[in-house]
Amino acid sequence: MNLRKRLPTALVLIGLFFLLIQFGTRLVIFLVLQAIILAALVEFYSLARKKKLRPQGVLGVVLSLLIGLSFFFRPAVTLDLALFSVLFITGVYYLYSFTRLEQLPFFTQSVAVTFFGPLYLSFTLNYLFLLRFERGPFFIYFLCSVIFLGDTGAYFFGKIFGRHKMAPLASPNKTWEGSLGGIVFGVLGAWLAQAVLLQDVELWRALVCGALVHAVAQMSDPLESLFKRAVGVKDSSNLLPGHGGVLDRIDSLILASPFFYYLIRYLWP
Repeated sequence: MNLRKRLPTALVLIGLFFLLIQFGTRLVIFLVLQAIILAALVEFYSLARKKKLRPQGVLGVVLSLLIGLSFFFRPAVTLDLALFSVLFITGVYYLYSFTRLEQLPFFTQSVAVTFFGPLYLSFTLNYLFLLRFERGPFFIYFLCSVIFLGDTGAYFFGKIFGRHKMAPLASPNKTWEGSLGGIVFGVLGAWLAQAVLLQDVELWRALVCGALVHAVAQMSDPLESLFKRAVGVKDSSNLLPGHGGVLDRIDSLILASPFFYYLIRYLWP
């Protein structure tokens, strides 16, 4: 870790994140979240273009925003309506934009990567919006405490004790020993968040939730790494000094956010 580069960026991001989550209005938080999602989507499509998969960026942005709007306007606009609209618009777009014979060999890969991007990023990360306004800011802090403290534990456990590779193709540096350390520290993060912020939640629920959420976050991270490994790059971009790109910073949240939302919906009364 290059702490000299990483620390200033991290402190600025943490400060802005706290101000947004604690004091942001419903509209402001939604708009900032969409901006983050679109920035990650642009990076995702940039990776795809390195493999000449021909994602349709403008279409992807439209699809991503449609999915996001279903979270903002629910229950008036349902998610299933948004997903059908996304599918319908994608079909119409390709039907009338891919009209030349030389485009035909690129159709399948283009439609797949264009369609997948909004599902991968907008559908998942917009659950943060639901968490904030259905449950409150403390649940966002709980989630982040589990993930970020768990990631720290995974890094140091992996450095000290790591012997057995966890996902050698996707993330060669990750080990099962580091994964165990991450879950232990994720549980510690859950305990701290419960003790300080969510004292009305039973401790055992918080600890179980912390273990499960960080286990899912550990799958979310190397999944994003697979896209980078496929094109031979270390970071999704160099937008954030010392931290890579937006996609690199939010990778653990991609699967963990909806998982956490449904976990507390059914596990916590």
